[in-house]
Amino acid sequence: MNNQTWKEKLGVYLVIGIEDAGGRTALETVRLAIAGGADAVQLREKHAPLSRVLEVGREMRALCREHGVPFIVNDRVDVALLLDADGVHVGQDDLPASEVRKLVDGRMFIGVSASSTEEARNALAQGADYLGVGSIYATSSKADAGDPVTPALIGEIRKFSDVPIVAIGGITGDNCPEVMKQGANGVAVISAIVGQPDPRQAAARLREVVASCTLE
Repeated sequence: MNNQTWKEKLGVYLVIGIEDAGGRTALETVRLAIAGGADAVQLREKHAPLSRVLEVGREMRALCREHGVPFIVNDRVDVALLLDADGVHVGQDDLPASEVRKLVDGRMFIGVSASSTEEARNALAQGADYLGVGSIYATSSKADAGDPVTPALIGEIRKFSDVPIVAIGGITGDNCPEVMKQGANGVAVISAIVGQPDPRQAAARLREVVASCTLE
């Protein structure tokens, strides 16, 4: 996936683990989300045995490749390399982007989480290709999300950077426009797709909202 292609595919960014949810396997949820319009998929799994993560991860990666959707791994650079991911996303307590760059050696793009302008500046100085900014709103999907930073932080970061920004944390189809109008390129969601009765329909709604905001 070339450099320009992935940048255009961050609109609806699904974050998902490997466990079943809503009576569906994680793979089926990914399949439905992609069918509905999910642009990117991040595998975020902190608890399952690595052998199982690799097994399910390979299936997710194959599904994403089939549909031209970027496949990203959260935190674990080693897992990202083993799965031949398109991208890897690291948090403030993970390896710095500059060190990740040495390991991936140009094979994948790098995202970094930021919850303040200072963290955003540091991430960019270390070579982040995109930023995951949040938690924008209160969320129960991520235990370490911290206090909400509000959409205004995206606007503040936009004043000094034009790198892609993906907003995350408590985002729904209803509040998505507030985030996009501050300058986000897309929204990363968990429960807004995984926790819905119809992931395909949920992804389609988010896709429609993101697209309409982008055109404004």
